[in-house]
Amino acid sequence: MTTINLFQHSDDTVYYTAGQPIFQAGDKGDYVYVVISGEVDLILGDKVVETVGAGGILGEMALIEQKPRIASAIARTDARLIRIGEKQFMFLIQVTPYFALQLMKVMAERLRRVDEYLLKNS
Repeated sequence: MTTINLFQHSDDTVYYTAGQPIFQAGDKGDYVYVVISGEVDLILGDKVVETVGAGGILGEMALIEQKPRIASAIARTDARLIRIGEKQFMFLIQVTPYFALQLMKVMAERLRRVDEYLLKNS
């Protein structure tokens, strides 16, 4: 099973064209996004820190923490995303262990990359 398979029949599909912002740093984190197709750049300051492709998840930190977003997300290519609000997100975490595990994996990989960057640049 992949993350994408969980959302094949979702009504919360949103489309973005290349270069279109999905969210900006400082915005309220009302949604988590799953990339169904295309690519999305995560930008911290003026640097692309990650490109999220099909099956990837973005925007989870702000929703979990209930804090403003720390990064911006811009469609690198035309992209199709599923937008997940807080109620649906909490439901998915509770009843879909695979989704919760994928989310933890994404967060662990991002934390590992930050740790490696800090070690290399200290």
